[in-house]
Amino acid sequence: MLGSTYGTFTTDPRRARVVACGEAPAPAVHGHAGTADDLDVSGRPLHADIPDLDRFFRPESVAVVGASDAEGRPNTGITRQLMDWAERCGARLHPVHPTRQTVFGTPCFPSVADLPEQVDLAVLLVSDPLPVIEELAESKVKFAVAFASGFAETGEEGAAAQARLAAAVERSGLRLLGPNTNLNAFEKFRDDLEGPAIALITQSGHQGRPVFTMQEIGVRLSHWAPTGNEADLETSDFISYFAERPEVGAIACYVEGLKDGRSFLLAADRAAQRGVPVVAVKVGRTETGARMAASHTGKLTGADTVVDAAMRQYGVIRVDGLDELQDTSALLARARPPQAEGVVVYSISGGTGAHFSDLATEAGLRLPPLSDAKQAELHQWIPDYLNVANPVDNGGHPVGDWRGRKIIDAILDDPEVGVLICPITGPFPPMSDKLAQDLVDAAEQTDKLVCVVWGSPVGTEEAYRTTLLGSSRVATFRTFANCITAVRAYLDHHRFTTRYRSPFAEAPRTASPSFRKAQALMRSGQQLSEHAAKQLLRAYGIRVPREQLVTSAAAAVRAAGLVGYPVVMKASGARLAHKSDLGLVKVGLTSASQVRDAYRDLTDIARYEGIALDGVLVCQMVERGVEMVVGVTQDELFGPTVTVGLGGVLVEVLRDVAVRVPPFGEDQALAMLSELRGRPLLDGVRGGPPVDVDALVEVVLRVQRMALELGDELAELDINPLMVLPRGQGAVALDALAVCR
Repeated sequence: MLGSTYGTFTTDPRRARVVACGEAPAPAVHGHAGTADDLDVSGRPLHADIPDLDRFFRPESVAVVGASDAEGRPNTGITRQLMDWAERCGARLHPVHPTRQTVFGTPCFPSVADLPEQVDLAVLLVSDPLPVIEELAESKVKFAVAFASGFAETGEEGAAAQARLAAAVERSGLRLLGPNTNLNAFEKFRDDLEGPAIALITQSGHQGRPVFTMQEIGVRLSHWAPTGNEADLETSDFISYFAERPEVGAIACYVEGLKDGRSFLLAADRAAQRGVPVVAVKVGRTETGARMAASHTGKLTGADTVVDAAMRQYGVIRVDGLDELQDTSALLARARPPQAEGVVVYSISGGTGAHFSDLATEAGLRLPPLSDAKQAELHQWIPDYLNVANPVDNGGHPVGDWRGRKIIDAILDDPEVGVLICPITGPFPPMSDKLAQDLVDAAEQTDKLVCVVWGSPVGTEEAYRTTLLGSSRVATFRTFANCITAVRAYLDHHRFTTRYRSPFAEAPRTASPSFRKAQALMRSGQQLSEHAAKQLLRAYGIRVPREQLVTSAAAAVRAAGLVGYPVVMKASGARLAHKSDLGLVKVGLTSASQVRDAYRDLTDIARYEGIALDGVLVCQMVERGVEMVVGVTQDELFGPTVTVGLGGVLVEVLRDVAVRVPPFGEDQALAMLSELRGRPLLDGVRGGPPVDVDALVEVVLRVQRMALELGDELAELDINPLMVLPRGQGAVALDALAVCR
């Protein structure tokens, strides 16, 4: 047992198998100073703060605190691996231990303060890293790695310990990876592979192992960041850094919990601006998954619908399995941008082609029929009785001779074709061998994407192991599903980045005149009455019906005459929700007597239920349109979020809603509508007129502005229903609920 400062640390060291240390440093990328121009209207940052991680991944000098060469000690294996890694990197390594003179023949120092030089990186093989942080700060160490577990992943006591560690790191000025991390950052990376690389980020080291081993089939990896509990450095930091690295073609992430939603969006925005794809497995789709993720990393998982929407909003490609993470990130890293979006399926079996085409079409890939001229060209080499419209069935025999390559080249020559997919369901030599070679040779001569699905479960065939995997131009898959997922992500990513504009670039920096009006209406900790909530909407230019708040039956009759019959009457009071359930709404009143009776009924019900009213609303009745809901909620990770969906009772029954995280522009507001299953209702059904989509989008954007400016002062806003009228007539908020924090 070592002393209290350098207590024992237990882990399962992994030995790397290949070569190299990481890439040579790129020019340093510095964070932003945080001036007023870098903050939005709510005081939140508009730019990602990018840590200069060059000296983390390729340090000049390293200290191993708690180093050991004693047989049977866990730290011994780790020390040996770190020494090997430092040698590959060309870094000077200094063991640190209070009772050892040497470690593996290298001079050992009793403390960090005794080191002969300032070090870039300190690796802490100690059970409690907290006492060491202050020593590192005094020695001006740039980075540290804490492997120790027993922090936020263990519960409240561990979370408190992690908070103390994070506070000490913040005071120190150094940057910390961990705690509860591992040796993945110090793996051996192959340096004999060329082309764009995958940079890997994982919170659970073992979950990154399948991606890392892709090097064995020729896929290049450049970095691995095992973020652990993220007391300091987090997934977002590494996304921002990797997005700037010239050798990185894609970023693959395994995420259990996001530390900070805003930081994640800023990092994703930086990657999107640079066209660097981010592919992520995010745990927490289900309640069980979220609970397990929290127990493992001690972080918020966030409402999954919001996480999913935020990722989609910033172009992060979310996949479900590690196999999809491998295949999708590999394709996106290596493939050139598409020249067209058309996909052609080419096979030696009509059944295979039809099966794959069904799956691809259902997944949203576009399989355009080839032109008559192109089909005639293909029939020079393929019998006339076979279908060559798309999918293309060659019948098998042309593959075995000179015709096979002619067919592939002719398909790729079509300007409508951007992707050629050839499913080979099983090896059938020599036919499948010749087909694989022709596909590889053709891929070398084109900028278009050529994909092969090798369906054999064996995977030892020469055509697969040597021909296909030996090509950096052919994307090879083992399943139909993974191929379709990756190709769809590839086309979606390039379509997204082509039109992407950073929402942070146009985010409001100063409050609008509406903000001061709205602030005057807010009541801390209270739910506003419908009347007050509608005043809040008016402040932001959102249309509400003609209405008056009255406190007597006589005033109600006068108000009805001014508003115009027919009218709706509703009880109005703070903390009053679901008025219809209590009988506190009267619809379609057409006479003074009905209005007087309705007033008495509403006030009697409220008195009986013990509900305090600020009055009764006499409202214009608006009937013709589509009922929608637009709202604001506060998410633990991302802050204010905006929701739009089908309104009225349908929002509770169908839950057909779309979510976005502000800031966002008109394009995202329109995208929200396109995600709704009920979107056709807006275009008119069964003879109904199309409604005013432009007005609906305008309401969404005005609500977003309200959410940005009021920030967490607005705990919740619910406009339901928002009646969207026929085209050109606008939209009217018929009811509203607002809760102040």
